[in-house]
Amino acid sequence: MKRSWIGDLWDKAFRSGNPLYLFIAINILVFVGINLLSLVTALGITNVPLSGYLMSWLELPASITGWLYKPWTIATYMFTQQGLFHVLFNMLWLFWLGIIFLDFLKQRQFVFVYLAGGIAGGLLYLLAFNLIPAFSAQAFRTVMIGSSASVSAVVFATATLLPDYTIRMLFFGNVKLKYLALAFIAIDVLAISGLNAGGSIAHIGGALFGFIYIKRLQNGQDWSRMLGTERRKRKLRVMRNDNMASPYEEPLVPNQEVIDRILDKISQSGYDSLTKAEKEALFKASKQGQNEY
Repeated sequence: MKRSWIGDLWDKAFRSGNPLYLFIAINILVFVGINLLSLVTALGITNVPLSGYLMSWLELPASITGWLYKPWTIATYMFTQQGLFHVLFNMLWLFWLGIIFLDFLKQRQFVFVYLAGGIAGGLLYLLAFNLIPAFSAQAFRTVMIGSSASVSAVVFATATLLPDYTIRMLFFGNVKLKYLALAFIAIDVLAISGLNAGGSIAHIGGALFGFIYIKRLQNGQDWSRMLGTERRKRKLRVMRNDNMASPYEEPLVPNQEVIDRILDKISQSGYDSLTKAEKEALFKASKQGQNEY
């Protein structure tokens, strides 16, 4: 029996083991749930503002006292979006940069950067609205939602690891990630004086975390290890069937040991330090799913 497209999407999001698809799915499901509740109220089925009630338990308050009453919101806010374009652009950036991130780093590291980047953005937002006089007067009536801080962490982590990696953008053509990151941070700094100051401050917090995380990783400190060490799956090693081949020749499809060595080299010295053979090996492995564990 042919599977439905909904079943295929469900499997990809919740059974594939890929955290990028999982986080995108959670954001979309929360968005759909909130807006379905808004529709129920708009149709007059109930006079209770159901979506507003749910949002009050998910959004991050700017005041410290409000946050202490709902401490879990430092995590829930980064999966909560209400506007269509808000969720659309956040998920597109997360997908585009998340794919690149997972081509060169581990799934555990992606999970850590997304979650810790969101928390860093939320903490900087709380500090700003409770310590800076220009914002503190608004703290008791200000709340924040959105995955933008987490997305900024992923964007800056990827750009710090691969600054000269080029992506093609509509209207702009080929753009290196380092210039994309600089544009992001410049826009957020200028937007602090605007209506969404809290969001811009959170973006900066996430971006700073992504940058610092990769710099520490390149110095041999992987903070994501606090999430535990993955149990590595043994991979099939495919060798050349050639009696004349050198016993030291690399396999056609690199095994896990080869990939780990290449990933460690990227963490320490950056992608540009790889030899042509190492880049080709990493490309083959990414096609075979070798570095997704």
